[in-house]
Amino acid sequence: MFPAENLRDWVGMDVIDPDGKTIGDLEAVYVDTRTDQPSFLTVSVGFIGRHRLVFVPAVGVTVRPKELRVRYPKDLVKDAPSIDTDGELLAQDEPKVFAHYQLPYDSAGERLLARR
Repeated sequence: MFPAENLRDWVGMDVIDPDGKTIGDLEAVYVDTRTDQPSFLTVSVGFIGRHRLVFVPAVGVTVRPKELRVRYPKDLVKDAPSIDTDGELLAQDEPKVFAHYQLPYDSAGERLLARR
């Protein structure tokens, strides 16, 4: 896994699915608050004037010269929980992000994700 500070250097790069389909542009990195390691990426998707940010797990991201490849198909990512481009992920919405990708969510009552 890449340190969070390295992933931030790639903001704006294309995010590509395993089949080579462009999902959108990397907007931000969300880290696990317990480990400070990248946990999710937000990707800008949509049309001009109607963009939103969808969440995709950072696990298994591979870096290429002009793109980031994620492990999840475009259709799954596009249907993921999202926020407005100027919004923030609310604490009560965190479990939905993990559930969408069938990932375990064990918060012990604390926030698991923080934007870096």
